[in-house]
Amino acid sequence: MKNEGTIESGKRFPFLLATMKGISQVILIENWLTGLLILTAITITSLELGVIAFLSAAIGTLTGRLGGGNRESVEKGLYGYNPMLTGMALLLFLEGPASWGIALFGAVIAAAFTASMMTLLQPTGMPTLTFPYIVTTWLLLLSSYRLDTFKLTDETVPQDLSHWKLEIAGKIHWPSAFLDGAGQIFFLQGMAAGLLIFIGIFIAGWKLGLYAVAGNIIGICAAYLLGAEHLLIDAGLYGYNAILTALAVGVVFREGTNRLAPYTAIIGSILTVLFIASIDTALLPFGLPALTMPFALSTSIFIGARKMMQQP
Repeated sequence: MKNEGTIESGKRFPFLLATMKGISQVILIENWLTGLLILTAITITSLELGVIAFLSAAIGTLTGRLGGGNRESVEKGLYGYNPMLTGMALLLFLEGPASWGIALFGAVIAAAFTASMMTLLQPTGMPTLTFPYIVTTWLLLLSSYRLDTFKLTDETVPQDLSHWKLEIAGKIHWPSAFLDGAGQIFFLQGMAAGLLIFIGIFIAGWKLGLYAVAGNIIGICAAYLLGAEHLLIDAGLYGYNAILTALAVGVVFREGTNRLAPYTAIIGSILTVLFIASIDTALLPFGLPALTMPFALSTSIFIGARKMMQQP
């Protein structure tokens, strides 16, 4: 996205500016103020998560700069968002004396992985999205089964599919479910955090804000109508992938005057619900979280289809 948050004073702190943009690039926005609001939302929820988020984004940005990455890409924060998410995820889902070290190491690997995917995908014109974060996080989480220094937390305990049951009982608190949809992009729950993130999106552009709101509503409503677990809907876990997909397909990667963009954003948001259900099921025996894979898959399908259909 075009940068709308640069100010003259910010030019005196290019590394900090790029780091803040790296945080905002998680939601496909290049805006240092949006990044600052997101970091604030994370920090007021958990100081530890706020610290790891900033350090991981900074490590990714520094890796891109020292590694000779494209200067424009570094300044836009494109080396920061995958490392940031990786560092946060590993700190949340791993425990043990080495968890902090593994989280920061994962941030470095995610930055290198991002550079690799940028190079591989450049001829195709396809975006990298969050694939480096997803793959790096899954692989390092799986390594805990063979290493004794760290292990998965109780939240990621593997479950036997043959004994798993769908639980639809429970009340949905719709206002908090809506705001948690934004917060869960960064593993957060809490109305204040979700509100700050939505404010950050609207600051970057009203159209971005509208698509984020629409994607969130479509995601949680589709999940409810399809009979998803109320506990997961209430926690915002069916909204965050839909938000990212609506932003990506409807606005960020929209080419020219694509009249079908709003409709593909709607379909893409609904598709993330099906992908969440299927990916969660597939990963249940391994104790792995779905992360943003539903968003990455749904967005790649529609962007790739657009490029093929535009060929003569």
